[in-house]
Amino acid sequence: MEVRRRERRLRPSRRGGRWLLCVPFGLIAAVTVVDVLVPPEVHLGPFLVAAPAVAASFAGARMTAFVGAVAVLAQSVVALARTSITDLNHTYQIVALVLISVIVTFFAHLRERDEGRVTRLRAVAHAAQSVVLRPLPQRAGPLRIASEYLAAEEEAQMGGDLYAAARTGRGTRLLIGDARGKGLDAISEASLVLGAFRVTAGRERELPDLVGQLEAGVVAADADGSTLADEAFVTALVLDVPDDEPVVRLVNRGHPPPLLLREGRVVPLGGSGAGPPLGLSDILAPDTDAGAGADTGVETFPFRVGDVLLLYTDGVVEARDHSRAFYPLAERLPAWAGDDPPTLLARLRADLQAYAGGHLGDDAALVAVERLPPGT
Repeated sequence: MEVRRRERRLRPSRRGGRWLLCVPFGLIAAVTVVDVLVPPEVHLGPFLVAAPAVAASFAGARMTAFVGAVAVLAQSVVALARTSITDLNHTYQIVALVLISVIVTFFAHLRERDEGRVTRLRAVAHAAQSVVLRPLPQRAGPLRIASEYLAAEEEAQMGGDLYAAARTGRGTRLLIGDARGKGLDAISEASLVLGAFRVTAGRERELPDLVGQLEAGVVAADADGSTLADEAFVTALVLDVPDDEPVVRLVNRGHPPPLLLREGRVVPLGGSGAGPPLGLSDILAPDTDAGAGADTGVETFPFRVGDVLLLYTDGVVEARDHSRAFYPLAERLPAWAGDDPPTLLARLRADLQAYAGGHLGDDAALVAVERLPPGT
């Protein structure tokens, strides 16, 4: 039932197509009137084939067939008005119009069928992704959290962007990442990492041990063929925010560095010491033990009351405008200094979509975290 509801929401709207129908019907009317009024040696009837051809580009098979039938009727009216419907010239025009209408109606049927298949695929992908990607809590200890997921406009190719949060006895742990590839393969990879994080985030005392467990899960899944991807890897950023210390500890595994918004200034946290993505340690660092948390150096940064930490996936900074320039996230972020996390992400989302013309090339995930004063 859930997949069917999503399929109905994702089904292409026909409201715009209703206005577009004015084009083929207007063309039929114009050609008919002009063809009747022009001298006998001028024949505009062949232009009527454009009406069903245009309709087939946006309308369904039934509407395309209807437009073709109206065009045939209009051609018959022209034939009766000028000579006779049995006139050889008009007879050939009518036969040609019927044949072309049948052909374009068939292609409209194929297009409509493919659109339905894509809609079903998108519905399944959305349903699977909603199960895997649970909403983040609005509060976690002294932290206020907000999250946004922006889906790309690329048919059924849902991305593998992921985020999660978990409370421990001493603070809050956060995860944001991006699985390789698109579609259900990427969602499957994301689910493995999210599942491992939810199970081990509160159990592992040290951050490198937690990252090692995430690494081991991706490597094991790729080795036993439980995922569809041939070379599975996930870029990830794992953070530990203690309740009683004004710091944030993070491990970066090939992910874009987080941005700290403090007093109107933007400070990137880390990035130079990022390790290989999860699942690639045995390839990029073959002499280390990925399962033991190798190459997971922890970086510590100040994170004081009033600071806002922005986590994001590469779909944000790789969004392009009409000139193909990348979205300048660090330059835009100070404009929203002082906003709480939900407001910040709402404004950032609107600005990003406007910059990209409403069409992102890749899925994007955003998480904003603010440290609140004690007791609030």
